[in-house]
Amino acid sequence: MNSHLISKIHSLDVEEKRELLGLLEELDKAQAREKCGNAFLPFVKEMWSAFIHGKHHEIMAEAFERVANGDLKRLIINMPPRHTKSEFASYLLPAWFFRKIPR
Repeated sequence: MNSHLISKIHSLDVEEKRELLGLLEELDKAQAREKCGNAFLPFVKEMWSAFIHGKHHEIMAEAFERVANGDLKRLIINMPPRHTKSEFASYLLPAWFFRKIPR
């Protein structure tokens, strides 16, 4: 971080620092919401705290994004049990998809 900015932050009083921290937290949440709206996998990670990321999830997420964007009309996912097919397709994909629909 720029030393000039650090000195400015140190010169703030306690209440101003709290306000700045609140604004930074709001910015962080807004950036996370935007990232979740643009891509399926960040949405999954935000909604499912126990999610364990794997390469196959990236492949499924890319396919789901293509479906949501209208680039892919049909999709079949054939994988062994316990690879998060149901979690992704049953409730996470519909939730993400509805979030993308403009109001």
